[in-house]
Order: sequence, then C-alpha cells, then structure tokens
Amino acid sequence: MIGSVQRALRLLEAAGSHREGAPAKQLAREAGLPLPTAYHLLRTLTHEGYLRRESGVFVLGAAAGRLAGGGLQQKRRSMILDSLAHFRDAVGAPVYFAVFREGEIELVGVSDTPASPAVEEWADFRATGHAHAIGQCLLAQLDEKTRKDYYERHPVEAVTQYTVRDQSALEHRIGALGRMEPVTERQEYALGTVCAAIPITAGDTAATMAISLPLHHEERLLSVVARLRSEVGALLSTLSFSISI
Repeated sequence: MIGSVQRALRLLEAAGSHREGAPAKQLAREAGLPLPTAYHLLRTLTHEGYLRRESGVFVLGAAAGRLAGGGLQQKRRSMILDSLAHFRDAVGAPVYFAVFREGEIELVGVSDTPASPAVEEWADFRATGHAHAIGQCLLAQLDEKTRKDYYERHPVEAVTQYTVRDQSALEHRIGALGRMEPVTERQEYALGTVCAAIPITAGDTAATMAISLPLHHEERLLSVVARLRSEVGALLSTLSFSISI
C-alpha cells in the first residue's frame, strides 16, 4: 500500500462530507492525520484541482467532480451495452446505437457476435453519414440549417458505387421519409451489406438504433428492423435507455 495515497484519499473523503467546506484542522482530525502532513497533502490536492480553498475552508474541486462524473458515464455506457446485447439477441443481428452530438455523428455502441459480425468501420462513420442508414436516419431528424452545416464539413461523395449520388438526391430521399419511418440502404457504405435504422425519441437529441445483414439475407431486413422497433418500444423506458445518452 502507498501510505501517501491512502492519506490523500481520506482527506478527500473528509472534504466531501462537508458541503460548505471545512478548515484544514478539522479535515486533519477527521482523517486521523497530523496537521503538518494534512497541510502538505491539502496543498498538493488543491494544486491538482481536487480541492479548492475558499474563505479558509477546503471544498471539492473540479477534478474530483470529473472523477465522479466519469463513474456515472461508465455506468451509463454499461447500461447501453447491456441493452444493445439484449436487442441483438432478440433480433438475431448486429445492433448499433448512435446519436448526433455537437454537430457530429457519434457511434455510441455496437453489439454483435462472431457468427453475425458488425460492419467494419472502414471509412470514418462521422464523415460518411450520407452513405449509411445510421447517418441518414440521424440527418433526417435534423433541421435544414444543421444538415447544411454537416454537409459543408462532410460533403456527399461516393463511398461505393451504390452511394447516393449527390446532396440533392440525399435531401430528396430524406424529404420523402415519413415520420418515424425506418431508413434502409443497400451496399451504400459497405459492399455485401444491407442496413436499416429507426429513429429514437430521446428528448431533443437525434438518436437511432440500426441493424445490418449480409446482402444474401436482404429479404429479412424489414422483418428484423420491425422486430427491433417492437423490442425498443417495449423496453426503452424500463431499461432507462433514453437517459443513458
């Protein structure tokens, strides 16, 4: 055991138990440390941002908050991956979850199996939203101004010979989609693969879940995505999926 780390953690725990902060002498007493040792560790913790001194008392700093936030983020990610695994097993196909965040497409999680592998991200998913069902589904949920900003940074261009030919054609396709209608694409991002994506209601965040199948299973695509929609509708709230974004 590293004693100095143990002592510093005891000081952090003591500081965290006082919402309004506490002076060095009180923290030293609660942590069971000699005052000179406590002063030394408090200065170090303050310098590193784990504590902040205000009006003679110490309170938790931003770095300590990031530690707590990181734990929460990890818990949320675990919830997402568990949910995706459930949906994967229910529909018998790889399942993807993505959101549009801060102007970019973010693939949050994927769940597949060795027998049914996910599509390999051979071209940057963020920059090729026009070419895959996930991106098209997310773009369809955005307003025209936000889509235009995305196109300016990531122009519509061929990824395969089946990719939508230009921005005008893509906008026409998006405009023809019905509300909550699944988006499908055939070999536009990856040859030998068909994909479908459904929009997910998650507050103000554009989100989607998608599946992929080998081209020779194309006839299953619509039934599999319908099953996914049914599973998501039944379990979304109980799995707290939407708040895990």
